[in-house]
Amino acid sequence: MRPATDILRDEHQVILRALLTLESAAEQLGAGGALPEGRWTDMIAWLRAFADRNHHAKEEKVLFPAMIKAGVPADGGPIAVMLEEHAEGRALLARMYTGEPADQAAAARRYIRLLRDHIDKEDGVLFPLADVVLDEHDQAEVRRDFADLETQLVEPALQLAHD
Repeated sequence: MRPATDILRDEHQVILRALLTLESAAEQLGAGGALPEGRWTDMIAWLRAFADRNHHAKEEKVLFPAMIKAGVPADGGPIAVMLEEHAEGRALLARMYTGEPADQAAAARRYIRLLRDHIDKEDGVLFPLADVVLDEHDQAEVRRDFADLETQLVEPALQLAHD
């Protein structure tokens, strides 16, 4: 059976593709160009919804606690670094919503660099570590908890769509 981290690796590929789109928009915005109405805020909203509330939530609420339970230190190691970078990404997303277009574009460029480096660390260090410390039972539990978390995230969105 696939390790639970493969789900996160697949999501990384989606996020990396979205960063290419954000990068083009940031270049255009930073050069004084105009974007179609709503494009910038839609991109940021998508990143908040998918990269943060979905993907990072799986890591923070499911994978990291499972790794800690399996003996990986919570402080001073890779988990602490990933959590710090998640917080930095959230702050940059907030900055991308406000201010002058040049400042928004600068925040986007920093966010893009941060996430690309972050994904490299997770794919190259954190996830291989998780695959070693989590046995098949733990992996199955993490996959199940990922699915439960996605259900919790989708249900409120569906409710809003029907209201």
